[in-house]
Amino acid sequence: MRSLDTGTGDLIAHVDDGVAVLTLNRPERRNALSRAMLDALARTLAAVEADDDVACVVLTGAGGAFCAGGDVKDMAAGGDGLPFDALVHRQRRNHHETAGRLHRMPKPTIAALPGPAAGAGLSLALACDLRYAAEGAFLTTAFARVGFAGDYGGTWFLTQLVGPALARELYFFADRVDAAQALRLGLVNAVFPADRLEDEVLARARRLASGPRLAHAYMKENLNRALTGTLEDALDLEATHHLHTGTTEDHREAATAFVEKREPVFRGR
Repeated sequence: MRSLDTGTGDLIAHVDDGVAVLTLNRPERRNALSRAMLDALARTLAAVEADDDVACVVLTGAGGAFCAGGDVKDMAAGGDGLPFDALVHRQRRNHHETAGRLHRMPKPTIAALPGPAAGAGLSLALACDLRYAAEGAFLTTAFARVGFAGDYGGTWFLTQLVGPALARELYFFADRVDAAQALRLGLVNAVFPADRLEDEVLARARRLASGPRLAHAYMKENLNRALTGTLEDALDLEATHHLHTGTTEDHREAATAFVEKREPVFRGR
């Protein structure tokens, strides 16, 4: 296991078996997003995206919660003195460097939800490719309850996952969605007992990390482009990416392993 220096105790991170685990670490505030945490998350996501030892990224929270969203107490205390336009620029940049990067980076990303995911915390979870929740977890957009419109891409991610009508209902009413309902709606991929969540998520993350990394990267690009592209775009992109992955060492190893009736050993080449 290799620890990563995030520059703050609000975010802790390590890499093990090809998996980078990033833990939001303000358990006394249900991991509400501090400025230090957001800046560190942006830096650390950029680092693990560029790290050849990392093939899968897991985002989770400490102390039985995922993330309560923005720190409302800090917001009530006032801003930090920046002009409004500077605040908008900083917020937009951080959106792209956190939620945007989780969605776009050419590596699978997983959100492990040990407990509540609310507001911007939910948005960050929705930005990940996969979500797994503990039985006691719940999800809520929360923004309407504190008079905010919403941030970190939640409106886009939620609309893609559940459709426009349900996304609007979840935003306008901000009701809690428990883990079982989240599974039925397709907001999470699976639900586990709380004491099994970490092991189940890491098992899946390690499976992804040991898989064909180049193929995963192209799969993710295909899937992301399918959200906004046409069928013709998808057909053309898949043709290019499929033939390209057919030239990789990983494909040749998989073909040999199939003939030899054994599991392939992928090397990301």
